[in-house]
Amino acid sequence: MARSVCYKPYMRKWMSDRLKRRKKPKESKPSEPAQAPLQPAYFDAEAAPAESAKATEPEPSDDSGLVEVPEPERAAVAEDTAPVEARQGGQQRPRRRRTRGGRGRKSGARPTPQPSPATPNVPEPAAAAATPVAIPAAPPRPPKGTVVLAIGLPGSGKSSWFKRNNITPLSSDMVRLLLFDDPQEQRFQDLVFSNLRSMLKARLIARRPLNYVDATNLTPHERSNWIKLAKDYGYEVQAVFFEVPLEVCLERNRRRERVVDEEIMRRMAAKLKPPTFEEGFSKVTVVRVKKKEAEGEA
Repeated sequence: MARSVCYKPYMRKWMSDRLKRRKKPKESKPSEPAQAPLQPAYFDAEAAPAESAKATEPEPSDDSGLVEVPEPERAAVAEDTAPVEARQGGQQRPRRRRTRGGRGRKSGARPTPQPSPATPNVPEPAAAAATPVAIPAAPPRPPKGTVVLAIGLPGSGKSSWFKRNNITPLSSDMVRLLLFDDPQEQRFQDLVFSNLRSMLKARLIARRPLNYVDATNLTPHERSNWIKLAKDYGYEVQAVFFEVPLEVCLERNRRRERVVDEEIMRRMAAKLKPPTFEEGFSKVTVVRVKKKEAEGEA
């Protein structure tokens, strides 16, 4: 008769031993302190005690002030880029910035700067004294031509002088004749002289070498407009001054067809100023009356 054997107790024991061999006893890890939450940095904040700073900050791995961050904490540092100040012993430590790690180089680690060898202080050679260099001035350009202004009272002989020298000047009487058909028209002085200046400007643009202006031109203010216009176009200015006594001018005025009032003649004589080189004239020619004519008038 066969004998039956019960294997259940043996199987239970074998399974329990096998499970015990699979499960390794858990090693008791030391409790790591929780990392302090990231806070914004304020320069006027009070320094924390040294014990709390050491408890919340890992120890630096070398003397360069850089901290090696464990692998589980690097992701948190990458997500939050807010600056954190690490304080140790009540002193402010430099901020750590994220850097892109290269090949063969730990992420976030910086190379330790090597101190440069001390160089002796060698005095620099004294700079040579700067000697002023004289720059030669550009030679003045030759004038394109000449503008001649006639200066004198009515009856001083300006028109006669131009006729003797076969010169056709730009005169105010000519403009009055062209505009108003009357050389004695005295009501539109501004219009007359503006057209006279335009005619001279046209001759300067056309580069005419000699240009004569027949007008009284009594004061430096009246002559300054002609001088400026001529010099702007590169012309030199000369003056022909008719130095004739007032009495001679009045006597000649009485014999003329176009008679100017004697009171106006005397006011014009009071305003007359002889031309000077300071005004800008390069040459001044003085025309005087003959002695016989002056004695006869006297």
